[in-house]
Amino acid sequence: MSSLSPEPAPDGNPLARARELRDQLWFHNERYYNDDAPVISDGQYDALMQELRDLEAEHPEVRSASSPTQLIGGSASDRFPQVQHPIPMLSLANAFSRDDLEAWHRRVTDLLDGQTFRMVAELKIDGLAVRLVYREGAFVLGATRGNGQTGEDVSRNLREVESIPHALHGDFPADLEVRGEVYLPLDSFQRMNEERARNGEPLYANPRNTGAGTIRQLDPEVTRSRNMQIWTYSFNDAGEASMPAGHWAALERLRSYGFRINPENSVFNTVDEVCEFYDDMLARRHDWNYEADGVVVKVDSLSQQNSLGFAGREPRWAIAYKFPAERATTHLLHIDINVGRTGVLTPQAILKPVVVSGATVRHASLHNEGDIHRKDIRKGDEVEIARAGDVIPQIIAPVLWPWRKNLPEFQMPEYCLECRTRVIRSERTIKVRGEEKTNITHRCPNSACPAQFFESLKHFASRGAMDIDGLGEQWCRILIDHKLVFDVSDLYSLAREQLTKLERMGDKLATRILTNIEASKQRPLARILFALGVFHVGAEVAELLTARYASIEDIAAANAEELKQIDGIGEEIAKSIADYFATERNQQTIAGLKAAGVQLWQELAHVDASAQPWKGQTFVITGTLTSMTRREAEGKVKALGAATSSSVSRKTNWVVAGESAGTKLATAERLGVPVLDEDALVALLEDPSAIGGFQVEGADAAAEQGALVL
Repeated sequence: MSSLSPEPAPDGNPLARARELRDQLWFHNERYYNDDAPVISDGQYDALMQELRDLEAEHPEVRSASSPTQLIGGSASDRFPQVQHPIPMLSLANAFSRDDLEAWHRRVTDLLDGQTFRMVAELKIDGLAVRLVYREGAFVLGATRGNGQTGEDVSRNLREVESIPHALHGDFPADLEVRGEVYLPLDSFQRMNEERARNGEPLYANPRNTGAGTIRQLDPEVTRSRNMQIWTYSFNDAGEASMPAGHWAALERLRSYGFRINPENSVFNTVDEVCEFYDDMLARRHDWNYEADGVVVKVDSLSQQNSLGFAGREPRWAIAYKFPAERATTHLLHIDINVGRTGVLTPQAILKPVVVSGATVRHASLHNEGDIHRKDIRKGDEVEIARAGDVIPQIIAPVLWPWRKNLPEFQMPEYCLECRTRVIRSERTIKVRGEEKTNITHRCPNSACPAQFFESLKHFASRGAMDIDGLGEQWCRILIDHKLVFDVSDLYSLAREQLTKLERMGDKLATRILTNIEASKQRPLARILFALGVFHVGAEVAELLTARYASIEDIAAANAEELKQIDGIGEEIAKSIADYFATERNQQTIAGLKAAGVQLWQELAHVDASAQPWKGQTFVITGTLTSMTRREAEGKVKALGAATSSSVSRKTNWVVAGESAGTKLATAERLGVPVLDEDALVALLEDPSAIGGFQVEGADAAAEQGALVL
């Protein structure tokens, strides 16, 4: 049975639909809780569960005591001894909007006869729920949730989780049961996948499944090697007289015994305050070294909790306010091949549209052939899609249905799909975090390839290159289709009459485009060099070249050995530059630009070394800046002699982190690279000489916030 394309129940038959939904949910429970290998996203599962709840509420006659709405999802595996939970480990009802949360709050208020109540909000950790048992302060048992009544005894593995205390301290009770969520830290998950990629092994799909599988390994050494961690969130004391009056006090009690309590936990009195907390946590969900998929809201008072009781498998006094899903499962319809402006062939996944993080996703990045083969992605697969923050969606892994073995493995084409030129396959060894990795590229060597020229023309006219405002992607395509341009230099021969004859090209737009084409003749030499689209020559390399050479002719005359002497230009880049200027078609392009009056020379600046106090420093600028753009910031630090880079390494001197800084900030923190916020950068720009003796006040507190300040 395919859960993604279920057979519909007969119209108007709620009993049949209820049975169908129960079958699907029990199937997915088995895959999630027992196999640690779900085949649909949490969002899709929640939608199925909500449909069944609504159906059972509307048609009470279809209710069943064995329904997944009444029971916990998993079951205990026979690989481990089974243990009974004296107090069931229940699941939570879900809220997906503020309206849902407010409705829960109203229900609780009504059930408490109008009493006010305080609420504790905690992050909902996406891990494996466990129960820990202590006798006289010693850890004696650790079990999974299982079906809520019966779990698995995984004590041996949980003893290898460093943050689970083996012995308690403080004034602890004789008999104590603690509950928490065990998880695999994101940096550990990343290291594991990097190692598997180096070994050519399939990558793990996500931290939750990998972490759950780690705790359910038969070999405790596996758990020890993966740095599993835990956040604890409740306890039960056999001597109930010593229990605190509220949940918040219980968390503080747990902390005093030596357990890890999540520092984001907070106490609130109103729904508005909870919603503000939720919004803050949602905005920061990528700042932590673990995955969280929502906020759990609980009534603080334990006496009020007891009064509210339970509804089926869920406590009435708590609810999980879920984050928008960042993962979804959908169908891979096709793998397209895009030919870039440098001739590099890049595969792209064409997907059945699916909503992820509030956006409809139709395409996903596949990077290259090696990435596809490492993940074993095939046309026709069901695939898991991730869209963290605002990044381009990526395929995490295929869903391993039994029938997928009949799908053909992906192969890159032997011939360019645009011009039928034989594709050149090349391999090179690169170092990633000190480890050697083979990078495989496929290129169409035909510089006259129509696909390459379209991409080249778009790039040439783009804002970062010649900045020909008005000449966007659509008009680049139209100019090529109407055979008005065959080379980028042909832009400078366009006449008004040619443009105004084009459909939807009025005189005003034609004037705007021609005016901007004329203005582009005076662009700086580095911009022109970047606009030409030389393979491996981005904006940074273009500036390195124009700092040494006064004209395009000088660069063209330099051989690869001479070019390699420039700091920052290696053998591969030098060869690419020399090959570009040795190609007859490219020489014709340069001649055409020169004939059109494009300024292909510059006056070399002679900068006093004292005016470059940051020479030898390397900056990485990430996130969104408010007082300037990132490009402007890079220009300012370069003007002071510093270099900029797009990636963080141990050679990086400073990382400037704006708003919504992501993985580069995390990498900087992991490598110990100093991090500046925008205010600190502005202060240093005002007094560049201060960088040598730069001191940070309150560095520990600032580091916790992700940036250092003056």
